[in-house]
Amino acid sequence: MKKIILPLFILAFVAKAFSQDEAIFSHYNITPILINPAVAGFEDAYQLQFNARAQWTGFPDAPTTLGVMYNGPVGNTFGIGLGLRSEKAAQLNRLRGQLNFAFRFPFSENFKFGVGFTAEFQQLQLDNSFMGSNFYQEGDQIVENAMNGQREFDASLGFWGEWNERTYVGLSFSNLVGARLDEIVTNNSTESPFQYYMLTFGHRLDINDYFGLEPSVLIRQVRNSPFQIDFNLKASFLDDEKLVAGVSYRTLGTFGVLLGTKVSKFQLFYTYDVSFQQFQQFNTGSHEVTVAFNFQRKRKIGYNRPEN
Repeated sequence: MKKIILPLFILAFVAKAFSQDEAIFSHYNITPILINPAVAGFEDAYQLQFNARAQWTGFPDAPTTLGVMYNGPVGNTFGIGLGLRSEKAAQLNRLRGQLNFAFRFPFSENFKFGVGFTAEFQQLQLDNSFMGSNFYQEGDQIVENAMNGQREFDASLGFWGEWNERTYVGLSFSNLVGARLDEIVTNNSTESPFQYYMLTFGHRLDINDYFGLEPSVLIRQVRNSPFQIDFNLKASFLDDEKLVAGVSYRTLGTFGVLLGTKVSKFQLFYTYDVSFQQFQQFNTGSHEVTVAFNFQRKRKIGYNRPEN
């Protein structure tokens, strides 16, 4: 019985850790495409970014995430994004592939609006090294099925709006397929497929030519993760935000510090966050790094972009 209980415990614990990892990305206020598909191509520039997060460093087999994502415009009203993410925790691995589609609607010179959709494929697999564990018994169907991998599709929907390139609001709904399957399995038809969401809003303030502030808030309810609210304050220095710094507080009791730089097409951001909960004594905090390359779109002669 113990040989069966342990793999089930590992699967349950790490699956929860994975869901929290999805909900706990810190650099969404730098690259909001991480949480909202409507941002694909919204800025009318091509972006290639690499993300890495080490959760709860110092704790054995803590979750780690590596990802690469591209997004950019296609024509004047369409955007597309491609993403691949690898996540590992203990002896479980998850590979996620994403395809984003977005439509942009420039209603006026001062207001832009976008709608986006994500189709996602996931594979969750138990590492073959588990076969060498004392807890593995040959013929254990639960473990062997986990080693073969569990595959599923999911989808998300997003909306994004900006006023004067200063004030922005975004709303996304995640796990639309997973939430519906949970509803069918539990035979609970009262739950909505839009029960998991992320709502973010913020405003950019230009204090002077060399200094700006950007307060923002993120409200999120993510599958298998507690309700959270993030309060962020980001400051930019020098021309074109060559230096960026910020702080964040999450209502679960987490505090983060952001540092970054933008030099021409190159961007680099780093965040370190710690928790005020008791589990913090067993780890040395979490680290997140984003490296991005932005390439401005070349305009055809005769096309005039609205200026603010």
